Amino acid sequence: MTDALADAARLRDLLKGWALGTAYPLWWTVGADHRTGAGAGGFFETLDQSGQAQDSPRRGRVLPRQIYAFAAARDLGWNGPWRQAVDHGLSYYLDVYRRPDGLFRALVGPGGVCLDDTAALYDQAFALFALANACAVTGVNELRAVAVAVRDTLLATLKTPLGGFNESTPTDPPLHSNPHMHLFEACLAWNQIDPDPVWRALADEIAQLALTRFIDPKTGALREFFAADWTPAPGVAGRIWEPGHQYEWGWLLLRWGQLAARPDAMAAALRMIDLAETAGCDAERGVAINALLDDMNAHDAGARLWPQTERIKAGALAAEITGDPRWWGVAVEGAEGLLQYLRTPVPGLWRDKLKPDGSFVEEAAPASSFYHIVCAIAELDRVVTAQTAEL
Repeated sequence: MTDALADAARLRDLLKGWALGTAYPLWWTVGADHRTGAGAGGFFETLDQSGQAQDSPRRGRVLPRQIYAFAAARDLGWNGPWRQAVDHGLSYYLDVYRRPDGLFRALVGPGGVCLDDTAALYDQAFALFALANACAVTGVNELRAVAVAVRDTLLATLKTPLGGFNESTPTDPPLHSNPHMHLFEACLAWNQIDPDPVWRALADEIAQLALTRFIDPKTGALREFFAADWTPAPGVAGRIWEPGHQYEWGWLLLRWGQLAARPDAMAAALRMIDLAETAGCDAERGVAINALLDDMNAHDAGARLWPQTERIKAGALAAEITGDPRWWGVAVEGAEGLLQYLRTPVPGLWRDKLKPDGSFVEEAAPASSFYHIVCAIAELDRVVTAQTAEL
């Protein structure tokens, strides 16, 4: 075993032990709403740093992330009630968040009261992702029909004439690459378990949009915001790129490139990952920062938790596909960076925002980060296990 792979295995064990031993038990016993009565159920939006739930409004993008996290717990080896947790989240999600048209609303308050009925593309992408993962581990085939209804409504109502989707209504500028990334992830998840060819066709369309429109051919960076014709949005918005999304899109395009036999996609993915490493990381803090501009100067030098998780995933998969051990260094540095965020007074929580001065913002732990953490641990575990089995 190489030193880099040994380091990755050691960090995998640390992260997996943290998840199975502290995070899953905490976010199930305290992070889930076990109260009874009208509107109770699902998961809380945050836990404060003393480990207490805060009953605040709950975003429609967070509950499906928690459903995914507990669905993934089965294969990670959690011996807790992962199936109960998945069912607990699904029942509340389908009952409280689902609109009459089959799409999912943006926000509900305590008691399940609707606070925002908007059906944003970003939230529908996470609905599809959660439904795919829940279907995969539970075998409840009725979830396929729910997902197809969401997908087909999106195709009928939010598609743009030039490909891709509006965020929520045809008049909502600017266009965003980010929700397409999560829709891409959801389509790939469904493609693994459902023979319906529309999932693969939609994944192919999004990948092609990324390769031809989202990625700047000069820098290789994937942009965030666009005008209606998929040219960069005017002003500063059109110049922004995020290191975390280079890793995240890179990981997805590597997967799709293998599936579609597209070496150009894999080359673009590796270029994005390398750019994030060389221009988007702060060596002093050991983290990927939030955002830069196209001149490679920092736009936001803070560092949220989630880019560190995407660094792990991208590095691990790049190492597996290419056989080049230097990519293990990306995964290892990402894991070491992530561990900084997990050192909390109550084990199983996390910090979310690292400031440029190296201190953390004092705030509650957002449930939304669990999806990123679990996905990173699952991918690192998968690749490390496969690589060590070959030795």
